[in-house]
Amino acid sequence: MSLSWPGALLALLAVPLVIAAWWWTRHRRRRGAVRVTSIALVRAALPGRGRWRRLIPAALLLLGLAVLGAGAARPQATVRGPSSSGTIMLALDVSGSMCSTDVRPNRITAAENAASAFIKSEAGGPRIGLVAFAGTAGILVHPTTDAGTLLRALGGLTTSQGTAIGQGILTSLDAIAQVDPSVAPTGARPARARGYAHDVIVVLTDGSNNAGVNPQTAARQAAARGVRVFTIGFGTTNPAPLECSSSQFGGFGGFGGYGGGFGGRSPLVADYGALRQIAGLTGAKFYRAQNADQLKAALGNLSGTFAIIREHRDVAAWFAGLGGLFIAAALALSLWWNRARRPGS
Repeated sequence: MSLSWPGALLALLAVPLVIAAWWWTRHRRRRGAVRVTSIALVRAALPGRGRWRRLIPAALLLLGLAVLGAGAARPQATVRGPSSSGTIMLALDVSGSMCSTDVRPNRITAAENAASAFIKSEAGGPRIGLVAFAGTAGILVHPTTDAGTLLRALGGLTTSQGTAIGQGILTSLDAIAQVDPSVAPTGARPARARGYAHDVIVVLTDGSNNAGVNPQTAARQAAARGVRVFTIGFGTTNPAPLECSSSQFGGFGGFGGYGGGFGGRSPLVADYGALRQIAGLTGAKFYRAQNADQLKAALGNLSGTFAIIREHRDVAAWFAGLGGLFIAAALALSLWWNRARRPGS
């Protein structure tokens, strides 16, 4: 809790002033008291209420004045939450292996559904952009808060040959640089990063890099700019037939059989070691998702790892309302307990 106008706390002096005025009037009343011979007569003339009923309205009045005095200083509550000024770049693998049916109905459809759910969950939060990579990488949607544009782009993904993870990272960095002046583009020398930027990259892939720049080199560029690269290794280690719809199939050539691949690796299995290294170089995390539910969970967990900011919110209105409520209660009780009573009531 912080105060915008701490000098306004002088208004709290009204509380001791009211107490002093009450004490002074009570003292004068005692000095001017009339002597009577019968205490029973005085008791009969007094209202039938206890001492605590006389003190409650006064206590509520003082409490209300104290709350109003504190509210005059414009108190602010500190609230922690995800930064809405940052950017999340989703870099999605659209290589031919994403047609694998080890994840039903196939990997690319499961990835589309999980990414769509993530975009909807982040509505009203940071900007989100989309990059698709196969043998090369391209920006599908520049960082935006328009969920409709993002969802429509996800519905039009098509596969191609190759897996350029490093190029996907660099393309995402350039997209971030276009909306965040603090992040230098890949062709410029970055300033020394002071902590992590509010911008992050999420790489979702089911294979190993076989085209373009080395992913570790790209990860170092991201680290130099304070941009974390979260990686998700998608799919199982069990080969499965490749099946894509006509709208998803963009041509992917041959893989030399499921057991073949690049450098002795199967093109249908993610390079988990490389993905861990990419995330580690940038201070991020690696996730492994072997089915659609695990993929949705991995994307859902990312929300809590993005940049957290502390926002100061003015809560003076709450103090004004509460103080007014106490004072109104004091007046109401005082009027009710001091109302004229009929004889015998």
